[in-house]
Amino acid sequence: MTTATVREAVVRFLRDTGMTTVFGNPGSTELRMFRDWPEDFTYVLGLQESVAVGMAAGHALGTRRAAFVSLHSAGGVGHALGAVFNAFRDRVPLVIVAGQQARSLIQLRPFLGADEPALFPRPYVKSARQPERAEDVPAAVAEAYRIAMTHPRGPVFVSVPEDDWDRPAEPVMPRTVHSAFTADPDALDALAARLEACARPALVVGPGVDDEDALDRALALAERIRAGVWISPLSGRSGFPESHPLFQGFLPPIARQLAARLAPYDVVVALGAPVFTYHVADGGPPLAPGTELFHLDCDPGQAAWLPTGTSIVTTLRPALERLTALLKDSDRDPPPPRPAPVPAPVEGHGGHITPELFFDLLRARLPRDRVLVEEAPSHRDTLHARVPVESDGGFLTTGSGALGWGLPLALGRALADRRRVVCVVGDGSALYSVQALWSAARHAAPVTYVLLDNGGYAAVRALGRRIGIAPVPGTDITGIDFAALAESFGCPAARVEHPEELPAALDHALGRGDDRGPFLLHLRVAGSTGTLYEPWAG
Repeated sequence: MTTATVREAVVRFLRDTGMTTVFGNPGSTELRMFRDWPEDFTYVLGLQESVAVGMAAGHALGTRRAAFVSLHSAGGVGHALGAVFNAFRDRVPLVIVAGQQARSLIQLRPFLGADEPALFPRPYVKSARQPERAEDVPAAVAEAYRIAMTHPRGPVFVSVPEDDWDRPAEPVMPRTVHSAFTADPDALDALAARLEACARPALVVGPGVDDEDALDRALALAERIRAGVWISPLSGRSGFPESHPLFQGFLPPIARQLAARLAPYDVVVALGAPVFTYHVADGGPPLAPGTELFHLDCDPGQAAWLPTGTSIVTTLRPALERLTALLKDSDRDPPPPRPAPVPAPVEGHGGHITPELFFDLLRARLPRDRVLVEEAPSHRDTLHARVPVESDGGFLTTGSGALGWGLPLALGRALADRRRVVCVVGDGSALYSVQALWSAARHAAPVTYVLLDNGGYAAVRALGRRIGIAPVPGTDITGIDFAALAESFGCPAARVEHPEELPAALDHALGRGDDRGPFLLHLRVAGSTGTLYEPWAG
């Protein structure tokens, strides 16, 4: 017997599954969802829909469960799609519900009506639908949650006509789906035999290791076989302690350079890693002759598109546990440790702060367990070279490249456990989602934002120089006072231009307690005349 409305049934399901923090930007097509809004729910307003999705993604990564996002009709979905693209590529579980016009008006192409709403976010969601009947909405939301949380995880989309929320519907009960699965034992036996026989093994750790909480398993395997460990190109997550003596660095997103880095190894095992994520085409082969690749991942699609190697479709924890148990402790010589970077000089560059100096000072002040979020593309190589990440889940960025991810991602991650997050963001990236600073201030989110201002889209300029295009039009961003902009959103801020001011400014920005809300430090940094990815800062 029907005992609830659609709204009541959905609210009950969200409560039962722990999705009581809702991220969104409300509009007329969602109003009925907010009738009698429950006191135990928190609504986190994003002033632009991509900010709402980015915040939800950070929260999902911090809580290790799906987050709920409410978007406003087709226009709101359009605003959010760049962030949805990032969430899909980074395997972030989201339940995205978008308002639709009333069913009685859809045929008339109404104001705010969405034509074929389930097609709009594809292919960057795992599933998308608009239920045929209002009473099917609660079940569709429950299904979306289960799909989002099943490996490989990702966003799922449900379009809900605005008059559905007051219709009668049956409640839905949460149920358990165990999505971990392991490979054919024969495949793992064959891989173990190959690892026993090889001379120089390597592991390539991808974002799947962090996504599946498998860092301890990856570490145990690496130590057992004494493998050199690399992070996959442009990975959006941490996956291995970077001060460990077996850690070798970060693979470059260029074919010839990547193949050269892996050429010394005869067997390479990729764990949850899209190994061949390239950013620059150079026509090189994926691997050097004599390097054999094995690839373990839960996504059969990824297994299908890799250009070489043997893929084993599996979730990582059970596979790595079995694989490690099959192997004996190796007596082979471990690879030499990764060389330490040369400390950056305080003086030089005409009195400007250099990125190298900033990251050296950050490394000295960053607690080992602090989460670091990065969206400063032209400085990522320098960060990786100078700021080792040690903790599980300790590093987050975009693995797909749509700008505007960093500010809201850090905010959502901070709201997940109310512990301070440090976000390093470029000036160009920040302007895609600067509205997130208002939300951070509104919710007293413990985030320290360090904005590196090099006066434009420096990564685009560097890529242009790589192929002989300079200058590149439209890459200069000048005249913006980011500290004043942050303060206008209610976020305290400071601006620093000179190297001698930087240590004290960082002490102030990073030393804020978890109860003191956000802070933005605007640093004017020296630009670069180099070419991105050459040479690679491994």
